[in-house]
Amino acid sequence: MDGILNAIALLGAMGCVCGLALALAARYLGVKEDPRVGKITEALSGANCGSCGYAGCAAYAAAVANGTAPVDGCVPGGAAVASAVAAIMGVDFSGGDEPKVAFVKCGGDCDSATRRFAYNGIADCAAAAAVAGGDKGCPHGCLGYGSCANVCPAHAIAIAKGIAVVDESLCIGCGACVKACPRHVVELVPRSARVRVFCNSTDPGAAVRKYCSRGCIGCRMCVRNSAEGVVKVDGNLAHVDYSVPFDGDAAVAKCPVKCLRSVDA
Repeated sequence: MDGILNAIALLGAMGCVCGLALALAARYLGVKEDPRVGKITEALSGANCGSCGYAGCAAYAAAVANGTAPVDGCVPGGAAVASAVAAIMGVDFSGGDEPKVAFVKCGGDCDSATRRFAYNGIADCAAAAAVAGGDKGCPHGCLGYGSCANVCPAHAIAIAKGIAVVDESLCIGCGACVKACPRHVVELVPRSARVRVFCNSTDPGAAVRKYCSRGCIGCRMCVRNSAEGVVKVDGNLAHVDYSVPFDGDAAVAKCPVKCLRSVDA
């Protein structure tokens, strides 16, 4: 009986010593978290999309608190979140860049673009592109197998008639889709830019006509019907300067293949 009691007493003493050691370690060796980290994390959008360049909202909040990240790094949150974070950090924030949305630079849906062969592999654009460059006739267009939709944290992208389509009311502008597209068909554009070029092909017009009826042929009709410098043709492909206000009705009306379109139409 004495042996059992001694063992219990010994275990109790060991427990007390270990508990004391842990308490002392927590007191003197523990790393205290900046209380601003929690406040910043709560102020963020919570998308954990990585658009800020960090692993998630908590990691970005910690970086802001220690001064290694800007207060306006949360792309989905925009200026409102940036202002809230700036207030927590006690700094001024005068505003940021205009919010952006994802835009799929392709109008070559099933009705407009040709397919070179039937692809029956994995429903992933990178996998499809690895098979003879992809099944789509256009070597620059959207393959339509949803790599962008699969990584979108806001579920703002769907595949319709063989190409990706963005629901701008849901898009948070995180850029995950831009990174996922193997053909670089997706880009971020200012939300206010309503006239856009729905094409990504830099091939000559004669080649484009063979595989897509909606592809840019580099005819420069859009250039001639726009203010100087607003629309340019580079590498057989029209580009809109989104930094310039653009009333593109005349240019849209004159585009013979209708690849220059208003997203409101």
